[in-house]
Amino acid sequence: MIYVFFGLGASLRWGVGPLNVLQVALAFGLAAATLVQVLGHVSGAHVNPAVTFAFLVGAQLSLLRAAFYMVAQVLGGVAGAAVLYGLTPAAIRGNLALNTATTVEIFLTLQFVLCFFATYDERHNGRVGSVALAIGFSLALGHLFGMYYTGAGMNPARSFAPAAITRNFSNHWVYWVGPILGATLAGLLYDFVLCPRMRGLAERLAILKGEQVAEGQDLPLALSPSNPLPGFVWGREQEGGCISSRPVYLNTG
Repeated sequence: MIYVFFGLGASLRWGVGPLNVLQVALAFGLAAATLVQVLGHVSGAHVNPAVTFAFLVGAQLSLLRAAFYMVAQVLGGVAGAAVLYGLTPAAIRGNLALNTATTVEIFLTLQFVLCFFATYDERHNGRVGSVALAIGFSLALGHLFGMYYTGAGMNPARSFAPAAITRNFSNHWVYWVGPILGATLAGLLYDFVLCPRMRGLAERLAILKGEQVAEGQDLPLALSPSNPLPGFVWGREQEGGCISSRPVYLNTG
């Protein structure tokens, strides 16, 4: 769905000039790179039924799994094209409706934050490549698709700055509501569907309150030499061969 949505979206002709082949190629390539980063550890991120069939021929997938993958790829592509069709205005150069602009910002931020979650998830056991490149590519993908729609906000602070300087806050709420909803959906999707974390309610509340997790709980404390935040430690938990990490506030007072 994401691959078709962003790739085809970057292929739309918004002006009278020729289609920018480089933009289209980059959009499809960056969409694939983002999906591999986000879903590679979950399903392999084949995206393409031909790739899945090759894995099947090579006896690297079961028949049932390959069938599910192919069906999901086709249905996901149709869903992505349908969403894009619904978002694209009849007169492409016309103004967008506010609900359309908000939906675009939701999708842009959703893929961007999913890439963040997947890149910083230590359950990958270090097999994530360059963090900077992964996140940069995801951001570039959002701009390739979203520039003609909304200017590709994805970041309320980035959108607020020029609005404040020019004192133009017309429909500015779109650039807050869209990204925040998209980021929220991305967090829930990654944590509960794509790569679930087994956290109890007490543990989640402790993290939200910034409290230290007591010894003996499911989340032991482990100091990390790369910890970027003083006063924080990285808690790790083993889940089916995956290691997850997140900052937990260490009370020192």
